[in-house]
Amino acid sequence: MSEPQPRGHGYRSLPRARRFTYGVGHMLNDLCASMWFSYLLVYFHKVVNFSNVLAGQLLMVGQVSDALCTPFVGYESDRTKSGCGYGRRKIWHLVGTVCVACSFPFIFNLCITCSKSPDWAQFIYYAPFVVIFQFGWASTQISHLALIPDLASSPSLRVELNAIRYAFTVLANVAVYAIAWLLLGLEDRSNHHDLSPEDADEFRNLAFIAIGIGLLFSFIFHMGTKEPLRPNRAESVTEDEPIIQEDEENELIVKKKIRRKKMSWKCWLKEVQFYQVALLYMCTRLMVNMSQVYMPLYLTDTLNLDKAYIATIPLVTYLSGFLSSFAMKAVNKAVGRKMTFFLGVMCVLFACDWMWVPNIGLQVYGAAVLLGVGGSTVLVTSLSMTADLIGENLESGAFVYGAMSFTDKLSNGLAVTLVQTLHPCSDENTMCKQAPCDSTESVCCDACQSYYQEVMVFVPGGVGLLALLVLATMIFKPIGIKTEVITERQLDNSAEHVAVDYGAVNSTQVEQEQH
Repeated sequence: MSEPQPRGHGYRSLPRARRFTYGVGHMLNDLCASMWFSYLLVYFHKVVNFSNVLAGQLLMVGQVSDALCTPFVGYESDRTKSGCGYGRRKIWHLVGTVCVACSFPFIFNLCITCSKSPDWAQFIYYAPFVVIFQFGWASTQISHLALIPDLASSPSLRVELNAIRYAFTVLANVAVYAIAWLLLGLEDRSNHHDLSPEDADEFRNLAFIAIGIGLLFSFIFHMGTKEPLRPNRAESVTEDEPIIQEDEENELIVKKKIRRKKMSWKCWLKEVQFYQVALLYMCTRLMVNMSQVYMPLYLTDTLNLDKAYIATIPLVTYLSGFLSSFAMKAVNKAVGRKMTFFLGVMCVLFACDWMWVPNIGLQVYGAAVLLGVGGSTVLVTSLSMTADLIGENLESGAFVYGAMSFTDKLSNGLAVTLVQTLHPCSDENTMCKQAPCDSTESVCCDACQSYYQEVMVFVPGGVGLLALLVLATMIFKPIGIKTEVITERQLDNSAEHVAVDYGAVNSTQVEQEQH
């Protein structure tokens, strides 16, 4: 008897060229996000001269806007029929690209005609650009993520697409830090080692370069990626012929006569694994983003390093993540999703332990390598877990990604606001001085100097421990859709058979007449 061939919702092959064009589709977002998380606080505090609290509040405006936009974009993306034949995901990606390109340059540019105005007036000026940017960023991110289940049916291919996507994320960050190093580190200013308002032009130029590179790759994505146009599905779909799929552990499963129930957003809210994966994704983003946000301030205020290091240290972090991303598919296949995630968290915890050592100086490069490897591992794996959770329920995939991103953006915004509020010099009356009397010191007090070390150790480290606790609750239950294999004889012997796929929940209800 011959082996059944893949059909229906089984393997969908994806040419390597289309994998590449898909992977570059998030480059614009990644370039802008790198500047947003790495340089927003340090730019508005040390260049624009906002207080710690006001700079944190501006970032909070952006994170809350993003958090509110992501579920909306996900819900509307799922409702979009076909995007006028262009693709429902790609049309939202295009809208987001336009919004990002038109708003982001204004954020890293001094207030036009109002640079000498009070801080509150400049805050009002920047806030609308931040909101537009975050709406566009959310539209691009959610539509790009939602394409993964559409393009790839097997978990191994989803891991590969996530790894390719993350590899270009790393390349985007590497590009930003390399250009920042050229702009900030190679200038001939012998007495200008600290960031100050004199560096405004460098940040403006960096923003314009990032937008230009991002638009080029967005064009490649839209020209080279063909979105599968999916017909409207009925409430349940029956496959009468055998299909082949992989489960999350890469084991082949032969399925016959499956009846699958369509998932709405209300159905997802009833699933325990939906919340588990959301918590895991939130912890992942907190580990990665908070270390990215506060690394420049840790380098300048705690370690008193030259401003060029705010480019070179993050560069090492992302190069390490880029190199480790190539091993993601093999590691996931060898030890599974959950063990891979565990190993990534351990790398982050070791990095936090290293940074707790006082005055580590250039040993920070070693901690940066561990942060890069750990961050890359947990991010790729958590995204793969989200794709596994969605499985074949593509009709609501964007909503799931939007919900995950909602927890990410809101938690990051709250965390940054809390950290900035708790800063020893949190307002304009006690803010760190831009021109200290002692040229060897870049902060105004010992409390300021040690504060960002504590942030870099306890925030990513504490969140990493929380992630391990959440992971422990998921050990004994597979992630994703596991439809029970039903033979035709079993189907004939039952009066009525309904196989219901609710994300990670597998249930087979057989009702027989009682005589």
